[in-house]
Amino acid sequence: MNQTEVPQMKAPLVPLATLIGRELRNEKIEKPFVKYGQAALAKKGEDYFLIKPDCQRIPGNASTSFSVFAIFDGHNGVSAAIFTKESLLNNVLSAIPQGASRDEWLQALPRALVAGETSGTTVTFVVIDGWTVTVASVGDSRCILDTQGGIVSLLTVDHRLEENAEERERVTASGGEVGRLNVFGGNEVGPLRCWPGGLCLSRSIGDTDVGEFIVPIPHVKQVKLSNAGGRLIIASDGIWDALTSDMAAKSCRGLPTELAAKLVVKVTSSVVVYIIHREWQCLFWLNMNICVCSSQEALRSRGLKDDTTCLVVDIIPSDHPVPAPTPRKKQNVLSSLIFGKKAHDSMKTSNKLAAVGVVEELFEEGSAMLAERLGRDFPSNASSGLFRCAVCQVDQPPSDGLSVNSGPYFSPTSKPWEGPFLCANCRKKKDAMEGKRPGIPTVIT
Repeated sequence: MNQTEVPQMKAPLVPLATLIGRELRNEKIEKPFVKYGQAALAKKGEDYFLIKPDCQRIPGNASTSFSVFAIFDGHNGVSAAIFTKESLLNNVLSAIPQGASRDEWLQALPRALVAGETSGTTVTFVVIDGWTVTVASVGDSRCILDTQGGIVSLLTVDHRLEENAEERERVTASGGEVGRLNVFGGNEVGPLRCWPGGLCLSRSIGDTDVGEFIVPIPHVKQVKLSNAGGRLIIASDGIWDALTSDMAAKSCRGLPTELAAKLVVKVTSSVVVYIIHREWQCLFWLNMNICVCSSQEALRSRGLKDDTTCLVVDIIPSDHPVPAPTPRKKQNVLSSLIFGKKAHDSMKTSNKLAAVGVVEELFEEGSAMLAERLGRDFPSNASSGLFRCAVCQVDQPPSDGLSVNSGPYFSPTSKPWEGPFLCANCRKKKDAMEGKRPGIPTVIT
């Protein structure tokens, strides 16, 4: 090689603007820091939580990391909460094709989260991958997003029958009854419940003893934060019985996550005790001692006797690993929360996300219809010849369940099932998921 050829081997210089353009096109943006804190106050011992900040889509590849945070609020026992805590993440991951890219993985995640004894549990399940947050929920636990500017957004839907008119319609349309508990004399007391069974929730995992009307199909929402980040507060219903979404967010702004979680739990307990005390004073002054007792017991049953569990998760830009503290006024936090403006209660808090450029909504679906949520091609085990139930994730022979186009199962005149494979147990819930009465032919117009 002669000397005149050497200069031709040098790589040409690339303008800085071109390099920046390539970086932007390749979306090589650093992942945020994820900081978290947890606190709980156990009364019944039925709340469980899951914290896994170091998951990896591709084992051994740190660039594919994601985090999982979840709360499981059991009822009528703890077995469903424990089982779901131990198995739900694996079930979700098994429903996503192997070797998927990050974009394909995020796109498949909402669908995979639909995969789901006599005890039951609510679930709020949060997956954080970079700036993308995906939340799946059944029941009445809640996840809220607090972004810069003090905008609080709900990322979950309450499946209490008392609060959710659409779920009441689904239950009654499929043959269930919705009503309050009847006591001696025909008086109705307590929240709205689904009968048979008497559960006040319309969706949960487990609860095999309360009929087919309680279904495990979650509401799923996926959003993408801007690089300004945000704070998630994930908590069981014991928190939300005492605090609105705005109250919870305001009570811990500017605090580190661990301290923030502890303060939310502490404020919850203080609010319930304070309300009971104030209620007692007011009613005693009016000489209504019977009402004092009933009001006090009602509040105790909702707050003091329920478990309260809270996870606080900060998603922080990598160049600002510590969130800037928000100035806090020197005042009585408890009284300001109770007697301050309460226009933004749990149902009035905006379901719409923050302004454009702060949060981008990628996906939201809450339908209980499996054919819409999952389609026909839910994974099966080709090597064993088994099909995996789209709801409970149990592998079974196709003859033991209801598979795609397997013919009319519920009625000779109904249309063939065009959804994913369902096992023998879960197919009994099919009509209830769709808000249809079993055995009634579908009328085609």
